[in-house]
Amino acid sequence: MVGFLTLFGVSFLGSFVTAALGLGGGVLVLATMAVFLPPVALIPLHGVVQLGSNVGRTALMTRHVIVRVLPHFAVGTVAGSAIGANMFVALPVGVLQLALAIFVLYATWAQRFKVSDPGPVKFGILGLVSGFVTMFVGGSGPLIAPFANAVGADKQKVVATHAALMSMQHIVKLTAFGIIGFAFGPYIPFLVGALALGFAGTWAGRHVLNRLPERAFRIGLQIILTLLAVRLVYAAAESLLA
Repeated sequence: MVGFLTLFGVSFLGSFVTAALGLGGGVLVLATMAVFLPPVALIPLHGVVQLGSNVGRTALMTRHVIVRVLPHFAVGTVAGSAIGANMFVALPVGVLQLALAIFVLYATWAQRFKVSDPGPVKFGILGLVSGFVTMFVGGSGPLIAPFANAVGADKQKVVATHAALMSMQHIVKLTAFGIIGFAFGPYIPFLVGALALGFAGTWAGRHVLNRLPERAFRIGLQIILTLLAVRLVYAAAESLLA
């Protein structure tokens, strides 16, 4: 019961943080779930909780979503997740975490990348790479966020487009896990509660976002991305040196 209540609270807090600042809640939820859930169930169940959070955020901010980047990203995600599902037990997670951390730091701080406007082809490649990575690491949000940040003209577009991209990716990922045989049934009571509180957190966080100055949002997003990249480096070192 303590585990249930803790995870429900973190589901609310994670959705609140992501809705308010665009990123960070998914990693918080993943780290907490790792304490209470068996490793084999961690990535699939995290995917369900994050799908609920991202779908809720997309629904509340639909008019801000940049639709033109979605189809190419979806095609890439399907291909990347299919490849990742076939290699699910063959690739060291630490290697992926380290590569992801390096890319996130580059994409966040490299001036040339920040001022560019990623087009459909780049979003297709992004879908391919992130779709592959998410099968192992769980949280591909830090990889996708710099692209949403580069293409979004204001904070609402950044958060809404990131949520739509993540929703599509979680749907594909969960379908892949279902195909390879993961059983979601025993976890339904937990998932129902986590999804309900996640939506409540999204609703509350959206109101904070609307009041947050644009410059503060951009700086906050950069700081969060950097901290998440550092956390990935630490996790990669733990995994590779274990």
